[in-house]
Amino acid sequence: MKILGPFVFLLLLGGLWCQNNRNAKATGKSTKKSSGIQQGDAGQSASAADVTSGSTGRTGSTSRNTGGSAESRQEGAAGTRGAGQQTDDMRLHYLTNTQVTCNDGTVAGFYLKEFRGSRRWLLFLEGGWCCYSRETCDYRYQNIPRLMSSSGWPETKRGSGILSSKAEDNPHWHNTNIVFIPYCSSDVWSGTGPAPTPPSRPRQAEYNFMGSLIIREVIKDLIPKGIKQAKVVMLSGSSAGGTGVLLNIERVASQLQQLGAEAQVRGLVDSGWFLESKQQRSPNCPETVSCSPEDAIKIGLRLWNGVVPDRCRQLFKRGEEWKCFFGHRLYSTLTSPVFIVQWLFDEEQLRVENIYIGGQSMSEEQWQYIQNLGLELKNSLRDVTAVFAPSCLSHTLITKSNWTSFQVRGTSLPRALQCWDRSLEAIRNNRTPAKGCPFHLVDSCQWPQCNPTCPALVDKTTQQELTLLQMLVAMGLDLQRLGLDPQGDADSLVSMVRNGG
Repeated sequence: MKILGPFVFLLLLGGLWCQNNRNAKATGKSTKKSSGIQQGDAGQSASAADVTSGSTGRTGSTSRNTGGSAESRQEGAAGTRGAGQQTDDMRLHYLTNTQVTCNDGTVAGFYLKEFRGSRRWLLFLEGGWCCYSRETCDYRYQNIPRLMSSSGWPETKRGSGILSSKAEDNPHWHNTNIVFIPYCSSDVWSGTGPAPTPPSRPRQAEYNFMGSLIIREVIKDLIPKGIKQAKVVMLSGSSAGGTGVLLNIERVASQLQQLGAEAQVRGLVDSGWFLESKQQRSPNCPETVSCSPEDAIKIGLRLWNGVVPDRCRQLFKRGEEWKCFFGHRLYSTLTSPVFIVQWLFDEEQLRVENIYIGGQSMSEEQWQYIQNLGLELKNSLRDVTAVFAPSCLSHTLITKSNWTSFQVRGTSLPRALQCWDRSLEAIRNNRTPAKGCPFHLVDSCQWPQCNPTCPALVDKTTQQELTLLQMLVAMGLDLQRLGLDPQGDADSLVSMVRNGG
């Protein structure tokens, strides 16, 4: 690929709904990085990190905002407890344990919208791919600092899609306690601190990778808010956050069980079910050039001190833990129920193969790959109990404001989630689940955009909406050579591409 390796997948920025208000500054004091970071235990690790980079032009030591003391950080949010019906906004809470941090040493945190009386909790992990070396992390920090630092987080956020507190936008989950956990660890939510052995270049350790620890500390901080009394805890996430759900759901369930909670922990994975890349790349992937996702994860796991679920890790030999980042390999090892939401023609899966829908050109081989992708994703989802997989070209779904409009076989995602919820409750109470309420929904049509409820395709140059065939023509494909002559059998064409032509 012709762009920097880690960012072929960079638009794994599921949860972009939250980006508009990042200008407000977090208050509090700054601290210097300690050199005494202890392995594995966040409670023993440094609370801040000075990021010094030769490759980005940043020199010297820079103090990072850690959000102040726990007392001062929580003071402004003290009035939100029990006020779930008074505001639609989620309010920022920095972690009580200030030693669990973002990449740059600023303290991590979460946004909370409480709903008085509810015993249901929805936790959401933001997406944003990862960085896996000093060079890629420097590049990321220079270009997307919000994914590596809590500095500048706004005091409040308003959720959309399944994070909305409005019944008309979120019919079945609006009246729950909603928690949004910003992604600032760049480790696909797998990191547990510094690398277990000194890296080849010591300066690599200047970034902290604590994604899994952040989730752990959020759960701890939610205990006073009532999560121990929860009936249902849904750990959800989009894109890299969705993969983070797969990696952490068993750990969250175990943590809550150890706290004495009786909640059923469930997972909701949105656009985080990826397949390995088909492109042939150098087996010794250089860190500063193009890497496949699996190679980036192989390298990153060492830097992040990343963890994967025990049952999955036991399936593979040492050095193959990276395979547990792929849902089709991990899913069968999970004991917690998980619902998979996945576009069959995920745009980020295509970007891995250097295919950009709405870009300047596309080869016949790339078009063939697109068609095959839908079939491969269908096959990988065959044994998934709960799934919603429309035959569309898009990425992320559950936080879209129009998420209720997408359907598979006449059933919307909110309805499918409700059916799944009812089925789990019935099983939990030793009852037979009701019939006629589906939650295994995979489109049967074969082509991208063949589902009439798909999101519209947009030409990136003109910003005009296009049908699939118009898009293919604009990208230089010969429709006649592909057997897609618009002047031919219209009925046959419509049967293949019901949403275009």
